[in-house]
Amino acid sequence: GGKLAGYVAIADPIKATTARALQALKAVGVRVVMLTGDGKTTAEAVGRELGIDEVVAEVFPQDKAAVVKRLQAEGRIVAMAGDGVNDAPALAAGHASLSPSTAADISQTAADAVFQGDRLAPVVEALHVARAARRRALENFAIAVGYNVVFVPMAEAPPTTAIEIM
Repeated sequence: GGKLAGYVAIADPIKATTARALQALKAVGVRVVMLTGDGKTTAEAVGRELGIDEVVAEVFPQDKAAVVKRLQAEGRIVAMAGDGVNDAPALAAGHASLSPSTAADISQTAADAVFQGDRLAPVVEALHVARAARRRALENFAIAVGYNVVFVPMAEAPPTTAIEIM
């Protein structure tokens, strides 16, 4: 009769593991940005619930890549995680990108790394491994410089006169 009889609301519940993973990222100083094609109201509600630093909603795939490039222009190192076809351009644009094994094939192809499952914990682990590898590389570089500063000049120095004792 022209009157609203009811409505159906569909929601994809947030996994508890997502909240923990985002908290772990924020605890080590990562600024979390959510890029989504979803409506602004829904995206902002999810962003508030998860404590996301910046929510960019109602964006098309090329817009996601533009946001990644904007963040890079601001001097940020951008690690992108995504699982949809619409994430592929942004995954390709990031400094580093990760996609779950459950993602669309094009997202997996565009990503630098593919992790098992569909939870974000491997993203946190990847960050820790990358930071540890960077620390180790810098330590090795410092050791190599120290070695070259001390031992190369010694090797090039003229031999000293030996005293022979009979």
